[in-house]
Parts: sequence; structure tokens; C-alpha cells
Amino acid sequence: MVGVFRSIPIRSRLTRFIFGHPHGVSHHNYTMLSSRGVRSAGMLDIPWRYAPTQSYDKDTNPDGLISFAMAENIPMRKEIVKYINEKVTFTEDSIGYRPKPSTAARLPAALADHLNRNFKPHVPVDPNTILVASSPTALGGMLGYSLAEPGEGILVSRPMYGRFELDYGVEAGVEIVYADTGPVEAFTPAAVEKYEAALKKAEEKGTKIRAVLVVNPNNPVGRCYPPETLKELLKFCQKHQLHYISDEVYGLSVFDSGDPDAVPFTSVLSLDLSGLIDPKLVHVLYGFSKDFASGGLHLGFLISQNEQLQKACKAILRLHPASRAAVTIGTTILEDQEFVDSIIAKARNGLAASYKLATSTLEREGIRYVKGGNAGFFIYIDLSPYLPTDPGLSAQQREFSLAQKLVDAGVFLHPGEEHSKEPGWFRLVFSQEEEVLVEGLRRIFSVLKGK
Repeated sequence: MVGVFRSIPIRSRLTRFIFGHPHGVSHHNYTMLSSRGVRSAGMLDIPWRYAPTQSYDKDTNPDGLISFAMAENIPMRKEIVKYINEKVTFTEDSIGYRPKPSTAARLPAALADHLNRNFKPHVPVDPNTILVASSPTALGGMLGYSLAEPGEGILVSRPMYGRFELDYGVEAGVEIVYADTGPVEAFTPAAVEKYEAALKKAEEKGTKIRAVLVVNPNNPVGRCYPPETLKELLKFCQKHQLHYISDEVYGLSVFDSGDPDAVPFTSVLSLDLSGLIDPKLVHVLYGFSKDFASGGLHLGFLISQNEQLQKACKAILRLHPASRAAVTIGTTILEDQEFVDSIIAKARNGLAASYKLATSTLEREGIRYVKGGNAGFFIYIDLSPYLPTDPGLSAQQREFSLAQKLVDAGVFLHPGEEHSKEPGWFRLVFSQEEEVLVEGLRRIFSVLKGK
């Protein structure tokens, strides 16, 4: 066991302080809370829901925890911080409640230019269709609140990023409903049949579906949706008058994986929507957390031509505004097109190198993973052969057991959170410094080999 955890038994320590009560049942007294408060507080008691912070440092804490759970491009953070320290100038508009109109208009204009240059929209993005908020996560909650009633649903395929249940559920009380597609099938036009089946099943149970959420590039599989699949999904939404939410936060984190069959990224903005869907049903999410390695900056964007939705979200924006300091930083970065081009190119080169290192290691060790990845920071790996075979354990408990063994060895993979149909699939985030990636993989294989 790695030294950092020797003072407290790892199972009791992590279960108690990070993942809630070991059986997922709260023993707190919530009688003074509203029903909404009780429901929200209970979310913190779900085991293994939240990831621990990475504590590993080669020099100062070599026994610390390596986390392959948090999706951020760690090697690029130094580049962004260096630029901010050297180039950003704060003004009174950066700290006031309301900036001058000319200052307030700069970020939407800069983002529109950024999207028009890089996402190849069929119709140029109008700055007036852009809403700036604290993050895409906050915007997800705002969309859930504005598009659906509590208890109604948003439909997604799986595997899918598990924390959408929190993003759309904590405040809005909206359910995430899953279409049972496999990690390869999800990208094919035939997947629409599974959406149809999930829609029918949900509504038979009394859950009204209000929207479809598509993450493109996909999290956790790391693949992009081909245009023909996107078009079928748009037609599905038009047929059932559902909103189409396109989460494109990894849109420029696309790299050369060496696979000639890997599908390039296609933004829904680049499609001609005529004959497919009413443009007022299409909403795009973007932000600084992924392409600009700045999750802590808390800066997100909604692009939508739906004026009623924009108005509803602006009312909620009072609770989820981006800080003026973050807006100043984001504006400065986006207005510097030379820097944006250079940072995106450097990020793509780094992701390509890390992906090839991780996948070559997986192949050498005989670990199955979903091929065709060329975007995002993760690889979807199959560890089902290494799950315990105890017949008394549920599928979820088997994943938890393996995850615990990994944590005991100083490496973290999220169990049961990416909602695969089959147990044993984990999301491995590879966007680490090379030395950390190598060490983390070594720890994983040490557990899998029983050493």
C-alpha cells in the first residue's frame, strides 16, 4: 500500500470522507430541511460519486494518489497561467457589478469569432445568441430548469458522463433517462431506434422527455459523432418536438490518434438545419474548462437562437454569473487569435502523444478498450475480467471492490459512474504529465496482476 494512506485504513477513510456513508444510506438528521434540501443532501451520500483530489508529486509526495478521474488537460495549465500572468490587464470593469456596454460586448463578440473560425458554422454565430455564465455545468442546470418540470427527463445514450445526473438534477430536479446503446453503436444512425425505445418506455412510466443531450466529442468514449448520426438525432428531436442540447466542450480537443478511420469533429453549428429541425430547438454548450485547460476559471457559454429560452436563462443567470475577472481573462485570450491557435495546436500534440502512450501500454498488457478515439482526455477501458467473481456481490459492488483495490494501490478510477450497460467499464483520463501517466498505469497493472 502506498505510504500516504497508512495512517488511516483506506477503505474507512475514503468511504467516510469522500464517498459518503459506505452503504449509501445517510444517518444525518435532515428534518429541518425542505424536501428539496433533503434530496440534494442525499446526493452527497451516494458512494463513489465524487472523485478525490490528486495528491501525487514525484518529488514531494511520491506515494500520493494519482487520479485518472478528473477530466482536465493538466499539462496545458502552465501555458494558460503563464499567459494570464503576462498578458491580462484588469480594469474597474473587471471588478464592478456591471461593465460598460462596450466592455460587456467584447466576450460574446470574441467567442462568436472563435466559433466562426474553428467550428465552421453553416450560419455565422451571432454574438446576440450567446449567453455567458459561470460554467457549462451551471448552464446544464439552467437548461434543465427552463426546459423541463421536476421529474421530467432528458434523454441520453450510454455510456455517458455520469455527473449529468447532478448537473441537471440538483437544482432543476430533472431526471437523466438512458437509451441502451453500446459504446460503438451509440455513434451510428441505427442508435436512433434505441432513443425511440427509451422515449416510449419512459413515457409509459409517466416520465415526460423534454430534450436529448448529446456530448460531442463524447465523454467517456472519446469519439466524435459522424454527421449522418447527428442528422438522424436532430430529425428524431423534431419528430417528437424535443430540444437538442449539444455539449461541445471538447470541440477543439481533437487530435491525431493514428487511426485513419477516426471520425473528425462536426459541430451541430456546422450543419444545415433546414429540413432537419427547428433551429429554436437546438442549443450548444461550450466553455473554457477543456479546450483551454481552465476549469477553475468557471466560464461557460450557451449558444441558442431561442429568444424565450435565452430570456428564461437570463433570469436565472443572477444565480450563476461568470465573475467579471473571469470574463476579463476569457476575453483577452479569445481576442488573441495567435495565442489561441498556438495553444490548441500544442494541446492537440500533447494529447496525441499521451493517447498513444496510454493505448500502446493497454495493448501490451492485454486490456481491451474502445478503439477509434481521437478527442477528449479519456479512454474507455474494459476491466470486467478483473472484477471479483463473488456471486454474493451485485454488479455495482463488484466494480466498487475493484475500485477500492486500485485506491489502496494509490490510483483512482471512477466505478459505476459512466453508465455502461455492462459492469467493468471505466473511464481512464490520460491527459497527465508523462511521468504521472506512466506511474499511474504501473499501479493499475500491479493491481490487475495481483502483485
